[in-house]
Amino acid sequence: MDSNLASFLACLAASVFGLGLVLVVAYGLYFLVTLPFRRLERARFFLDLLENGLGQGQTPERTIIDLGQCRDRSLGSRFHLLAAHLEKGLRLGQALDKVPRLLPPPMVAMLKAGEEIGDVGTVLPACRRMLRDGNSQVRSAFNYVIIMFLVLVPVFPAIFFMLQLVVIPKYKAIFEYFSHEPLTSATQAQVLFPQWLVTSAEMLVGLQIALMLGVYLLAFIYVGGPRVSGWLNRVFGALAARVAWLLPWRQRRMRRDFAGLLAVLLDAGVPEEKAVSLAAQATANSLFIARAQRVILDLRAGLKLTDAVQRLDDSGEFKWRLTNAVHSRGGFLEALNGWLEALDAKAFQQEQAASQLMTTGLVLINGVIVAFVAAAIFVPLIALVNLAELW
Repeated sequence: MDSNLASFLACLAASVFGLGLVLVVAYGLYFLVTLPFRRLERARFFLDLLENGLGQGQTPERTIIDLGQCRDRSLGSRFHLLAAHLEKGLRLGQALDKVPRLLPPPMVAMLKAGEEIGDVGTVLPACRRMLRDGNSQVRSAFNYVIIMFLVLVPVFPAIFFMLQLVVIPKYKAIFEYFSHEPLTSATQAQVLFPQWLVTSAEMLVGLQIALMLGVYLLAFIYVGGPRVSGWLNRVFGALAARVAWLLPWRQRRMRRDFAGLLAVLLDAGVPEEKAVSLAAQATANSLFIARAQRVILDLRAGLKLTDAVQRLDDSGEFKWRLTNAVHSRGGFLEALNGWLEALDAKAFQQEQAASQLMTTGLVLINGVIVAFVAAAIFVPLIALVNLAELW
């Protein structure tokens, strides 16, 4: 009776421990996957507070300082650090540079542009439009989690090495037992493990390890957020910016952020050269900023803005939209608003399509890997069965 009770308690303890481990892993996944979304929620909360203060006639600095003096923990430590810098007499843009992890870099650039024109409230709609990207990123992240745990877990490499260390020596011993002679390398390559099988298995192992490391790197960048992105930009420079530019959804969002802020600045009467320079900073991409500098050089050479912006959009759509906005009575932002929404929707569609295609493609690759694992087990087994029949 005592032994049965002890066994029952041991099983119960193991079940509780296993359940607790599953819950911890599940919460860890939830925490990591939704981390960028929480960053954007923090930024959205900041914008709400800022907009509320502006609605009451307060400056952004005064609003943040007053809220910081409340000592409300829900605002977060970085918000209180920002308030402390503002209390020392810094302006909003300068204080935001002191707390780089509070807001995304593009949003900081937009707020600085609003500070330049003396009306931060005018850039808040452009800031809010940028925050929509979080929904697309989190949805894509769930697909990547499926990839990491159902496709790219290192199962096949482990099975391959297990076959080499355990299964293949057993097959060799059985073959030598039935054939009464040592197994030569030629016999092994022709009968037990054909060369095409060995070569294909090695290629698949290398391919899966490369894909696994690539997805883990993307996951690291995803979780690390602006800090890791900034580190990559400092280390790799133009290469990181070019990779981001080659992603069609990132490119469309850069154009959306640039065009939205440019429209706000032009409506506020900011000179074209300065408006282009400030708007380019909102993309947080050195390649886009370099192209914008060439636009500024074209403007100084006497080229019209509608022609100069063609450097930022090879399709020519931005030029056509901006030309129509010049003749619009409602201002640049009102004229470009429909196009900005279309860019946002197209970027969302492209990012989701890319994540779905990646998931589907890697699942198919995983199926091929499973087929080769089955072949690696059954091909030598068939050879042994045939040998046993002759024996």
